[in-house]
Amino acid sequence: MAAVDDRLSRAFAALADPTRRDIVARLTAGDASVSQLGASYDVSLQAVSKHLKVLEEAGLVSRSRDAQRRPVHLEAEVLDLMTAWIERYRRRAEERYQRLDAVLSTMEGPMEGPAEGEHDDRKGAAS
Repeated sequence: MAAVDDRLSRAFAALADPTRRDIVARLTAGDASVSQLGASYDVSLQAVSKHLKVLEEAGLVSRSRDAQRRPVHLEAEVLDLMTAWIERYRRRAEERYQRLDAVLSTMEGPMEGPAEGEHDDRKGAAS
């Protein structure tokens, strides 16, 4: 489990940067070279390469050799791992909300403050 948590931590940390998130989003359309990716940003190709290195170390992208090109490829496995982690906690939160809804629906009467003209006797409450 520690290895999965470490992979998740690296992936979430890598995606904390908006440029890297945008690179991942662009790679969902297909593989691209560093220069193709860098054309959209007002940074050097060296800066884009550094972003790609962080994404590669997190397991989000890989680079292969294709003759003179080194296309960058999105690795969906880590995204699937992140999605499963998020979904597990989303389901837990949804279950809590459903339990809360059930409790609230069994309560009698509206949950409002005092009616107009009535005095609220709670300490510190405004009249």
